[in-house]
This record gives sequence, structure tokens and C-alpha cells, in this order.
Amino acid sequence: MSRPKKVTDSAILDAIERVVVKHGASRLSIDAVAQEAGISKSRVVYDYKSKTALLEALIDRQFERDTARINSMLVECAETPHPELFARLKIADCALDDTERAVAMAITSSMSSEESLRQRMLKWIERDLLAMANGANPEAARMAYFAFIGFSCHEWFGLVQRSDEERLPFLEQIRKMYVGYSESHSVTKPNPQKG
Repeated sequence: MSRPKKVTDSAILDAIERVVVKHGASRLSIDAVAQEAGISKSRVVYDYKSKTALLEALIDRQFERDTARINSMLVECAETPHPELFARLKIADCALDDTERAVAMAITSSMSSEESLRQRMLKWIERDLLAMANGANPEAARMAYFAFIGFSCHEWFGLVQRSDEERLPFLEQIRKMYVGYSESHSVTKPNPQKG
């Protein structure tokens, strides 16, 4: 008698990603994930009761990856004017791969109909906005962050394909926007010696 195939959560999450990359969120299902992973449907249902649960797991996994990348990059950006902002910009120096783009599309297309997915994404944004608030000039960081998100959304959704020669100067402009905004909006204290 053969032993049942040992399947890890990571293997199932990998299968969820592969289904999304190959077929998009509309074809994501427990059956499709089971087939992709080469396991029984009941094994997938045991951990993920619905398509929404599959997408929630996908968001959680991407959030963990994003957090690990940011934490790693914070060390490299520790001496920048705003490490939290500059770490995110540094990560964006590298273009998204097909899996990241497919995951972004799957999550976004499903958010409109699934409140739990929307709430997970709101927590992600809240984390980033809190990080922007923890710096020398929160207003400038928020402005630059929103410019960065607008820039990134075009790439996440495949609306714009940028080469490194196009992407890197644009990200540098966002860095300069933060520094320039900080300087132009700094509070000047009155000089008591001037009348």
C-alpha cells in the first residue's frame, strides 16, 4: 500500500500561484488547485474552505514576502532621509515578475466582490501609511508614497511596461520629490533679532 503524498501548505500556496498565473483569478478554484498540486480536493478543502480562502492565503503570503523584503531593505536604507519610503522605492528598482503581476491582478479583481479581501488589503495600506508617518516629514512621505503607488499600479496591472532605463529615473524623481517637498515645506521659526 502506498503512502499518501505529503503536501505542505507551501506546496498548496505554490499551486494557487501557478493556477493564477496560468488562468487568472476567474479560474481559481479548489478543484484547479488540487489538480495543479497533484493532490485530492479534500486535502485542499481541509485548509482552504473556499475560493475566497484561497485568495486570502495568497494575500497573506504576498504580505509576508513584502514585509520580509522591506525589513531586509530597511537595513540598506537606514541612512536615507526616510528609510521606510526609500526601502519601498529600492524594492521597486526591480521589475515585477509574471507571478507577482498575476497575483496583483487576481487580488485586485477579486476585491470588489469580497469584503474580506478588501479588508486584508486595507491592513496592508494602513501598515505602509503608518510607516510613512514615522519619519522626519510624514506629509512629504505620504505624498511620495502615493506617487509611488500610482506609478506601481500601472506595472502591477500590466498597463505600462517599463525598462530599467525608464523605471529607475522615475523612482529617483520620487525620492527627489520627498527631499524637495521636505525642504520647501519646512517650518521656519521666526528670528527674534529681526523686528
